[in-house]
Amino acid sequence: MLVMDSMTPNPITVSRETSILEALEIMKKEKIRRLPVVKDGNLIGLITERDILRVSPSPASTLSVFEVNYLVSKMTVKDAMVKRPITVPMDTTIEEAALLMREHKIDCLLVMDNDKLVGIITQTDLFEAMIKLFGLRRPGIRVTLEVEDRIGVLESIAKLVKDEGINIINVANRHKDNNRTHIVLRLATKDISNLISKFESKGYRVIHLSSYDG
Repeated sequence: MLVMDSMTPNPITVSRETSILEALEIMKKEKIRRLPVVKDGNLIGLITERDILRVSPSPASTLSVFEVNYLVSKMTVKDAMVKRPITVPMDTTIEEAALLMREHKIDCLLVMDNDKLVGIITQTDLFEAMIKLFGLRRPGIRVTLEVEDRIGVLESIAKLVKDEGINIINVANRHKDNNRTHIVLRLATKDISNLISKFESKGYRVIHLSSYDG
């Protein structure tokens, strides 16, 4: 899956001269928490709710309500925006996007097509992509096998599943050590009792089993 498949296309933008109050109003109306900032069609920044709170006077301030409101009303997006937001091309993979967010401790990425802003992808979008990737909304059974990490083991497991006439919704694996790995299968069926016996006869140890309604 690529970023272009999960991003919000054509995001709402503001200019750096937009007032903080207007930016907040746009976020509230559109139910969003981030706005890319553009100048002459070019991306120059990103403003978020968190950024606005960071530059706003503290509630513990000795300023009067009138003074606080006056100061906020004079602030513009340029006073709070991130000037060099992290961007990715449209063909970035979902896992690469997740890694970037993790490494930079951010919750969104701006998506570019060459120099043109074409979308925004957030942590929520990544979660939704992962839900789709793992087929979590499709009913079936999830089974985790501990197997020897060797060439051909996945093919062998897939053949056992095929011989039972069961469709594989998703496959994932996580290395336990140099010799063993955990393979997670999501199967479109309600009963794998026969399959479990076949797995165990091949030395594939079932370490977790659960059903889900989708």
